[in-house]
Amino acid sequence: MQQFESNNYAVLCGTAAAAPELSHVSRGERFFRFPLRVERLSGAADCVNVLSRERLLTAAELREGARIVAEGEVRSFNNKSGVGARLVILLFARALLSPEAQDRNLVRLTGTICKPPILRVTPRGREICDLMVAVNRRYGRSDYLPCIAWGDRAARAGQWSVGDVVSLEGRFQSREYRKQTETGVETRTAFEISASEIERT
Repeated sequence: MQQFESNNYAVLCGTAAAAPELSHVSRGERFFRFPLRVERLSGAADCVNVLSRERLLTAAELREGARIVAEGEVRSFNNKSGVGARLVILLFARALLSPEAQDRNLVRLTGTICKPPILRVTPRGREICDLMVAVNRRYGRSDYLPCIAWGDRAARAGQWSVGDVVSLEGRFQSREYRKQTETGVETRTAFEISASEIERT
């Protein structure tokens, strides 16, 4: 039976938007990355990066356009290359499974708020709260995951403090935004967990 972190679980069903490419080699084992496109009920889609061991990809015979279920944990690491986002968020696959009939995007996390929550109001008048949640891994490491909550959930979360432990369920989403740089305006992609349910534990 495949083992998953009890405080960090994610399962995505979607379509590989590109063929896997080599990410890195660790302890003699090769890891590959590929973008997975997951449609929402609204018709919009999230395109998130999946990191997988080579042996899982070989068994799944994954290629561009193939449908797949990726099951594992949401991970973060610092990008020290100086190119792109400083904090990289992706799904670390522990299993690649046969696809389901419909796309699916489910994340469950339990972690500690590690920055003061930011409660704000969108131009359309809707409350949103930004949270940075530290989710412990084994061996003393943690993943730092940006999360958002909306409406009444945002209003509650805005009253919480650094050190509070929260549990949430939601989806792993991608969002494009425009950033002014020295060379002009660039379109970038942010990755975050959008909470449909969140509570302080």
